[in-house]
Amino acid sequence: MAGFLIKRLLQAIFVVVAVTLIVSFAIRLTGDPALMLSQGAGSITEEDLARIRESLGLNQPFFVQYADFMLGLFSLDFGRSFLGGTQVSALIANALPATLMLAFASMFVSIVISIPLGIKAAISRGKWPDQVIRILSLVGLSFPNFWLAIMLVLLLSITFRLLPPSGMTGIENFIMPAITMGVILTATNVRLVRTSMLETLQSQYIMVARAKGLSENVVLYKHALRNCAIPLVTYFGLQFGNLLGGIVVVELVFNWPGMGTLAFEAVGARDYPVLQAVITVLSIMIVGVNLLVDIAYGLIDPRIRTE
Repeated sequence: MAGFLIKRLLQAIFVVVAVTLIVSFAIRLTGDPALMLSQGAGSITEEDLARIRESLGLNQPFFVQYADFMLGLFSLDFGRSFLGGTQVSALIANALPATLMLAFASMFVSIVISIPLGIKAAISRGKWPDQVIRILSLVGLSFPNFWLAIMLVLLLSITFRLLPPSGMTGIENFIMPAITMGVILTATNVRLVRTSMLETLQSQYIMVARAKGLSENVVLYKHALRNCAIPLVTYFGLQFGNLLGGIVVVELVFNWPGMGTLAFEAVGARDYPVLQAVITVLSIMIVGVNLLVDIAYGLIDPRIRTE
């Protein structure tokens, strides 16, 4: 198991380094922050722009800037924002919990709905419940998350005035964003649970369990669901990682003060330190989730450790 962990950890470190290098290079192609900061300052010369670049540390060669960023990464010092001079680590500390809470709430909604529906579809294969669940999952996959978010705001906030349309001031603010992301995730997860359960229910040990006279709930939830856990754990973990990176649109619609909103504002302002830090932190978390999934996969199935 130790060799398996070391191999996966080295792969994770390589991915993080590659991502930070690519991101550091790519964001410098978006434009010159000095021009953005000098807007509205009246007549400005090239010497003025050079002084602004020097004050921001942009006059250094690219690899010197990258090395400074990586050294700061180990101490969680991402520098200061170009706009206002706020510590980037403070901005991340304020935004990250909001994104994580929304991601966990969305995953909870999805898992709670998708596992029972997927099992019901599997045991009703070819019957009307199976057909209805599969059609609903297909409809859910067809909805763009921003459209569903806007529809929920129009219906629950503007028409019926049941929920606040934006912000994060209380538990009621979680409902619409979590439903938006949860419904989209559920549409995929239901089909995955159904497929995994169908394969498991055809196994010989399930027939033996039923022959012993065990109740259907015991067969389904104790034996079948447990043994199809490997693909489910793997996919749910990977899905959570993707959720962190794809939650930007939903945060913008609901004015959610998370990492997506912070990154969007940084792109418009060409705020390199903030954008670089947001993408790096999210990348590390996604890689970390994938690493935990690999470890869980290895614990569940010892055969994986030899690969």
